[in-house]
Amino acid sequence: MNMLLFTFQASLLALIAFSFLLVVAVPVLFASPNGFNENKNFLLLGSAAWTILVLLVGTLNYQVI
Repeated sequence: MNMLLFTFQASLLALIAFSFLLVVAVPVLFASPNGFNENKNFLLLGSAAWTILVLLVGTLNYQVI
């Protein structure tokens, strides 16, 4: 149970940190010249990683409680 709690806390910290990173990075990338065309892969990969982290935190939250 202790390892599960640590995994939950680590994934929650990763989700928070990644969310702050996306809040800064996405507007900067869209404001750059040819923003979406040049950075499409980065934005889609970041969105997919964020979605996976949200689902992981939700699943772990269900397991911890």
